[in-house]
Amino acid sequence: MENGTAGGRFEAYRQRFDAVDRAITGAMDQWSIPVLRVSVAVVFIWFGTLKLLDVSPAADLVSSTVYVVPPEVFVPVLGVWEMLIGIFLLYRPLIRAGIFLLFLQLPGTFLPLVLLPEVVYTTAPYALTVEGQYIVKNLVIIGAALAIGSTVRSSAER
Repeated sequence: MENGTAGGRFEAYRQRFDAVDRAITGAMDQWSIPVLRVSVAVVFIWFGTLKLLDVSPAADLVSSTVYVVPPEVFVPVLGVWEMLIGIFLLYRPLIRAGIFLLFLQLPGTFLPLVLLPEVVYTTAPYALTVEGQYIVKNLVIIGAALAIGSTVRSSAER
């Protein structure tokens, strides 16, 4: 078809769209994991710092869940642990250590769903309180950690 026809114009628009789409998806491919890594690091450093400074809104939830260690010890230690996760994720050679610490820490974040149903559900098991939503969002962090962890080996090593 000629360029002046509707079919030719459609094809020209499709090619332009395809070029823009390739540029956008190429940028997303290049930047998605680094941005994800920094984002998760910031969350862990920030939340850990709040625990260390004794201003975390999650401190009461943590204190109510952990019985074996006094909260005045456990909450700051957890804060340092979370800060280390974040710091390790920022420094490429330490990503493996950060992912390891993250996967040791995250199962404990789900304990209130079982141990404190009155705190995390308005109607168990599906209607979550704000605390419950705070906990369930960790599923996104698990997915992010898996994506970040998948990058620690070069493509030649996989």
